[in-house]
Amino acid sequence: MKECAVTNKLVERRPQYREQVHQYYSVEFSINGLDHPYLFKIWNVASMSMCILVKQDSDILPLLKVGETLNMKYYSTCSVYPPDYLETAIRHITKNDQGQFKGHYFVGLEILESQD
Repeated sequence: MKECAVTNKLVERRPQYREQVHQYYSVEFSINGLDHPYLFKIWNVASMSMCILVKQDSDILPLLKVGETLNMKYYSTCSVYPPDYLETAIRHITKNDQGQFKGHYFVGLEILESQD
């Protein structure tokens, strides 16, 4: 059986401290105008921080706006923990035209509330 640990360690990234989000595997959220919620794997790309990967032809992409704040449902890497609902801001939407992520956008996320 996989052992799970929850931590609130801080790591220095860019000028500010950010809480590690390695305890979360995926995030789910809804946008007004769409019929169902979307579930995304969380990527921790060093140059972009925590983000999700969205296909360029996805219905959700045109509805995402930098600076927008959403209540997102985060799923733990350890399935015994219930999901956390956390206010999250969209910090950037960056197109990727190379490598395995060609035709996708990285959507940078920042959790705004503490993860107590």
